[in-house]
Amino acid sequence: MKIFSIHLIIQHMKQFYFVSAILLLLTSCNNKEEYVPVQGKWIKGTEQEQMKTLETQLRGLDMAMVEIGYRYQELYWAGQDEHWEFADYQLKKIEKALKLGLQRRPNRAPTAEHFLNFVIPEVKKTIAAKNKKTFNKKFDMMRQNCTACHAAGREESYPSFKVKIPTERQSPIIK
Repeated sequence: MKIFSIHLIIQHMKQFYFVSAILLLLTSCNNKEEYVPVQGKWIKGTEQEQMKTLETQLRGLDMAMVEIGYRYQELYWAGQDEHWEFADYQLKKIEKALKLGLQRRPNRAPTAEHFLNFVIPEVKKTIAAKNKKTFNKKFDMMRQNCTACHAAGREESYPSFKVKIPTERQSPIIK
């Protein structure tokens, strides 16, 4: 008789928890709170003025190039360490940063087409092949194309420069 009553209590507890969970789920689904977007106090003006403020904060291609420059170095050292997973990750991030930057500055897209359509796929292939010697050749090709792309899109307001092979690690990340 005692075993039966413990079994019955456990069964009732399970039913109670199940019904409680269903009620909790149903009440949370019917929550009709309206979403009120948070607006920073620094974003002022009309909707158009606010968009202009955000565009100014995101900037153009220059901030994308800061990220690309960092990832360029990480890509190089990943190749030197034969850390191919990390190299692949960095190349994907370079491609993403460049594409996002070009959304903000679409007039720069023509000079980046060759880089996106030829250079990045070539470097991807060499990363997949996991061959350091080939990687170094393709990385140098990438470096030369970086310099060429900057020369092609150069306006008088932009300085001329050359991209070099990294010589010192900036990051503590190693394989």
